[in-house]
Amino acid sequence: QVQVAESGGGLVQSGGSLRLSCEASGNIWRVKDMAWYRQVPTKERELVATIDGEGTANYTNSVKGRFTISRDDAKNAVYLQMNNLKPDDTAVYYCNVQIVLRWSGFTIREWGQGTQVTVSS
Repeated sequence: QVQVAESGGGLVQSGGSLRLSCEASGNIWRVKDMAWYRQVPTKERELVATIDGEGTANYTNSVKGRFTISRDDAKNAVYLQMNNLKPDDTAVYYCNVQIVLRWSGFTIREWGQGTQVTVSS
């Protein structure tokens, strides 16, 4: 019915940059709030950044000034530009998308499959 695909993770040195992408497809009328989370083993999933339908973005304190979330509604996509990466940013990153379904009008939340980001010191 709806698929969410992520890409863009990888291995980078401290101070480097990566850009994560997440695109939703399928039975979609429109996309509302979009977000990026991250998770390391033994810890709960952490909210990193959000962007609402008007383009208003919010960030967790540890990434402010380094990460930028953006969206392309024509592609039902959300992006996370990560600059000046630090070893503490190492995690699996997940996108979360709030979708209004075509025909039914129901609103659901879908997760991407996750993409590994590893920052070496």
